[in-house]
Amino acid sequence: MTERTKGTAVVTGASSGIGAEYAVRLARRGWDLVLVARRAGRLAALADRLREETGARVETAVADLADPQDLARVAARVAAGDVALLVNNAGINGYGPFAEVDAALLTKVLDVNVVALTVLTRAAVPHMLERGRGAVVNVAFLLAFAGSLPPGPLPQRAVYAGTKGYVVTFTRTLAAELAGTPVRVQVVCPGLTATEFHLSRGEAPVPGEARVHEEGGMPAADVVTASLAALESGEVVCVPGLPDAGVVDRLAAVERALREGSGRSVAARYRRAEDPEA
Repeated sequence: MTERTKGTAVVTGASSGIGAEYAVRLARRGWDLVLVARRAGRLAALADRLREETGARVETAVADLADPQDLARVAARVAAGDVALLVNNAGINGYGPFAEVDAALLTKVLDVNVVALTVLTRAAVPHMLERGRGAVVNVAFLLAFAGSLPPGPLPQRAVYAGTKGYVVTFTRTLAAELAGTPVRVQVVCPGLTATEFHLSRGEAPVPGEARVHEEGGMPAADVVTASLAALESGEVVCVPGLPDAGVVDRLAAVERALREGSGRSVAARYRRAEDPEA
């Protein structure tokens, strides 16, 4: 993935953090770019910098992926013949108590984190299959695996974590479907990352210059380093800070055990609940 001939990469959520780091790294590796985000000023500044530093061709698309018209416009660009890599990085969190967070914000979380990611992947994959090359990287988060853990220190996150759980399952299942084709699919699941993500719940982008939330975390550059290395080696699930990659295999084994529950007979413990003498 180092030659200019690889084509064009589309990166959503490219105006800061992990998305901006993908843009920098890919431009340095010889990719041309389409950068998508809500903040026109930041996109323009990043595009100018990358053109000057790397000679890459850089387009910008100012878009709110929760808006159906904006999403359709970006999807049309993703479906173009030159796009060989899609990085679905855009995401918002909508953190807060489920019963109290504004319902419109939670809808926006679903629209950006689930609907847009799915629509853009659907726009990309058929054309990648036709051309015989391509890759999709979906950015999730380790909160996808935090379902039963209580808030404190973790955020109140029911909808956000649910959307990231979708991203993990969607990507893993799609990767299995596309096994044996020239199209690769990856989900990267960082933990706390040193970006500005926690400075906003997502109603509007963080204003001003890029900065990092007080919680800190792994540098965005390290997240992208892990993701690109995993994409080259064929890892479908990339957890940048996880020393033991075998954990993912053990997760798959547990899932296989859970699927044994698809038998014809109800488990004995449920029969006992209905008839204690059974």
